[in-house]
Amino acid sequence: MTTASSPSSSQHFQVEGMTCQHCVRSVQDAVWSVDPEADVQVDLPAGRVDVASAQPRDRLAAAIGGAGYRVQS
Repeated sequence: MTTASSPSSSQHFQVEGMTCQHCVRSVQDAVWSVDPEADVQVDLPAGRVDVASAQPRDRLAAAIGGAGYRVQS
């Protein structure tokens, strides 16, 4: 299925509470629940999540927060 979508933009989040690979997967799954096509890169030691997605920043941050992690503003 092909759909027209907005161009992806790169968004960066500082995320507190990630301590292991399970956390990484939880954050990725949370973002993918909002945008299954998103490119999600997690730098665990730095607490940084980079997301290439056309979804609004607040929606992505809410998904990460809903998974139990604190997104710094």
